[in-house]
Amino acid sequence: MLENKGIEQPIGFPILDWHSRELPTIQRLVGEYCYLEKIQSEKYLEDLYEVYGPASRSENWTYLPLLPFENRVDFAEYYATLIASEDPYHFAIVDKITGKAVGTMALMRIDTTNGSVEVGFVIYSDVLKRTRIATEAQYLLADYAFEKLGYRRYEWKCDGLNQPSENAALRLGFKYEGLFRQAVVYKNRNRDTKWFSIIDQEWPIVKAALVQWLATENFDETGNQLKKLTDFRK
Repeated sequence: MLENKGIEQPIGFPILDWHSRELPTIQRLVGEYCYLEKIQSEKYLEDLYEVYGPASRSENWTYLPLLPFENRVDFAEYYATLIASEDPYHFAIVDKITGKAVGTMALMRIDTTNGSVEVGFVIYSDVLKRTRIATEAQYLLADYAFEKLGYRRYEWKCDGLNQPSENAALRLGFKYEGLFRQAVVYKNRNRDTKWFSIIDQEWPIVKAALVQWLATENFDETGNQLKKLTDFRK
């Protein structure tokens, strides 16, 4: 913390040569187990209808602002909005082995002036949850935000009662920042929102842990992890 000379007021640390960051433009981010592809055509409409449609379990939607779509026509209309949107900037999460989209995620609340962005619209199919692909998808998007776009802050938010989402944020290396009370009304109920973030100076340690956890040598022949992700940050 610095002091404003002559006035003796505390001020933030200096940031030299700062300039606005670019908007996301990437079309594909490729990992070892999956790739993220910008939703820009009907290519993944059928795959994602399985994720968003009537076959999905209702408990997957409790803490999301959406409900599962009851028919393909309604989902196609919604899917068109994903294609058109630039903020949120939507990606399909694609299994490299099958070539099938198994979930979605997005960069949103994109603040180029201050270099801040949120990961949101994280919607996983049941086959994606608790897999290496789920973690790698998060790694790929965070790495793009920090390493390629040069953002300073990467956010995660969730309903204050959504314990699985909170657990996921903490596991991935986000730090809890606080509770915004009565922040949102959705589905005719209140939502207190928990905020989490990773900042640029923390990213190297978070990244190193993710890279080590995702390495093939961290998994046995049946695909079970040998060390937990949190073990690599100790």
